[in-house]
Amino acid sequence: MIFQQLVSNQVLISSMTGWLVAQLLKTIIDCALNRSFSAERLVGSGGMPSSHSSTVCAMVTSAAICYGVASDQFAFSFVLASIVMYDAIGVRRETGKQARLLNMIMQQDLFKMNAGDFQEKLKEFVGHTPLQVLAGAILGIIVAVVADLAY
Repeated sequence: MIFQQLVSNQVLISSMTGWLVAQLLKTIIDCALNRSFSAERLVGSGGMPSSHSSTVCAMVTSAAICYGVASDQFAFSFVLASIVMYDAIGVRRETGKQARLLNMIMQQDLFKMNAGDFQEKLKEFVGHTPLQVLAGAILGIIVAVVADLAY
């Protein structure tokens, strides 16, 4: 019963499909650019297109299709999408820049840090450029429209 309700929830399926398609595209693009496969790209953040933007834009578009733009579902998803995309371009992008700088400093051993202080490099791919967010948003909208046609 619950599983049947979940798989018949068009907003949920569109959102999850938006995430999945973006992650697969991100992995393919990364593989083509770097000529090597990185399994971390399948679930990792950052990169082209933004899977966060794809997920929330698929959710917003699906909510608009299913419930209308005057609905609470659309309003909630629109506000959430705005916050997620703003965060991806702003805070998370700056975090990635700081991680890149700290990784460069650690490589140079400027501060003679102990090996135990940092076991691994900090993640640099956590945020997005405006273009990556835009690409994810467009992808999410397309996924939701195609999902609507399939339902």
